[in-house]
Amino acid sequence: MAARSGVPEVPGVDSIEELMELLLACRGAWDTPDRSGDPVDLHDHGLQTAALLRRSHPFDKELQVAGLVHDLGHLLFPGDDAEHAGHASEAVRPLLGDRVARLVRLHVPAKRYLAAVEPGRALSPQSALTLRAQGGVMDEAEVRAFAADPDAEAAVTLRQADDAGKVVGLDAGVMEDWRPVLELVAARAYERTP
Repeated sequence: MAARSGVPEVPGVDSIEELMELLLACRGAWDTPDRSGDPVDLHDHGLQTAALLRRSHPFDKELQVAGLVHDLGHLLFPGDDAEHAGHASEAVRPLLGDRVARLVRLHVPAKRYLAAVEPGRALSPQSALTLRAQGGVMDEAEVRAFAADPDAEAAVTLRQADDAGKVVGLDAGVMEDWRPVLELVAARAYERTP
């Protein structure tokens, strides 16, 4: 991954096989290099987040897939909490399309938004720590701008599933179960490509 002007180049994922390999590589990979962060690895966290979204929004496949892939940036650039959402977004955009990429990117601003509008909302210790690195609680102008975004509601839903999808030992299925959904979302994204 070459750097241009100090910004790492994010490789785009070009095939379902490549994406599946990345998702499977999340087994045993953590949101922090020293494993001091969330209690489940990125693999189980992605599966749990996607399963929660499947249950709450069964017809929104793009939202479910965003939940599955939202933390790939931690795998691609370990230790870069502030930009992990952007890295994941750019990696999946070529294959999964603009909406999935946008929801992935917005899951961090959604955390900042929820911290502003629900100040008593509990965050995991790791999430509270990274909130500061990710810009802190939104101010009033940021809250208004975020709330006006057409994807704000879906991004908040993703964030809520992200926060809930950290249960040690919870069986949320296997990654291969998501292949048909990934293929469907990728096919739809391809159809929308000019």
